[in-house]
Amino acid sequence: MRGDAHLWAALPVPALELDGAGNVLRLNGAGEAFLNLSERSLRGAPVQARLAFSGDVEGAIARVRRSGGSYFVDGAQLRLGDGPTREVNVQIACLPDATGAQDRAQEHVLVLLQPRSGAEHLGWVQGATVAARQAIGMAEMLAHEIKNPLAGITGAAQLLAMSLPPEDREMTDLIVAESRRVVALLDQVEQFGDLRPPACQPVNIHDILDRARATAQVGFAQGMTISVAYDPSLPDVWVDGDQMQQVFLNLLKNAAEACRGTGQITLRTFYEGGLRLRRPGGAQASLPLQVEVSDTGPGLPPDIAEHVFDPFVSGRENGTGLGLALVSKILGDHGALISVDSQPGRTVFRISLPVTPPDNHEKD
Repeated sequence: MRGDAHLWAALPVPALELDGAGNVLRLNGAGEAFLNLSERSLRGAPVQARLAFSGDVEGAIARVRRSGGSYFVDGAQLRLGDGPTREVNVQIACLPDATGAQDRAQEHVLVLLQPRSGAEHLGWVQGATVAARQAIGMAEMLAHEIKNPLAGITGAAQLLAMSLPPEDREMTDLIVAESRRVVALLDQVEQFGDLRPPACQPVNIHDILDRARATAQVGFAQGMTISVAYDPSLPDVWVDGDQMQQVFLNLLKNAAEACRGTGQITLRTFYEGGLRLRRPGGAQASLPLQVEVSDTGPGLPPDIAEHVFDPFVSGRENGTGLGLALVSKILGDHGALISVDSQPGRTVFRISLPVTPPDNHEKD
């Protein structure tokens, strides 16, 4: 890795450097402490030989090398050999200057592991992190006290507007619009407090995507191009259809806002049979059905890329930072995965979903 050895050693998060073949070149001190493995024991070995990730790490590394960008996975499960399973956020990025390699496929790769504490893991299983749950409690206590006066203010402004000439209605229209915006924000925060498990059933993923696309194109993505690249042979997914439509609406809205109404959004589906999620306790779940929502916007700001799924983190002025956090919460409740690969001109959110178990198909 290019740079000062002291800087590498001082990195506060576990970090590995991989060579062009995917073998471990270096492991920093934080990584040795977290993995309980020495750099010497890992050096020269394929990363997946000693570290078993729930996702397709080899595929992610290959995508990073092809794109030259970075790849972020929220809440991956990591098993340390035969040891315990830990939950981590994983960020993968190229180090193009490490060797001066002309072939991107031979570039070195940096893998950063952000450990998630047991408290955080429990919080997300139940629907939110500790910080988000505190906000939820406050929202639930004050929801009626806030919404009721807002409803009165909105109604009064609408009545007042009826007696005003058109040229004087600008302020009343502003009152109504802002009141509705605050109510919508409160509704979004309150969704984190819904701890009911998803009502899963067999669902055609393309029906959900088409409904979300139609809603987007008559609303926030009006005038934009939303193209599709569907695999028509895909089996049904095992999800809560209403919750999953909310996921795709949030992702489409995020993409439309990133493109500022002038770019292109693409919905792609495909099957990847080798992707499995290792759950706590050692059990594995297959997540073969893949959905990608990509846009041609400027990419995620570097300072928030690692925290894009955290509540109240937003790269937009006046953004709430709740849309992607809610997406992550819903997918976590489904036992699904989401990752993001972002660079200027192309950002891809990839969702990995379970298919319907054989004994749960609807009878004709």
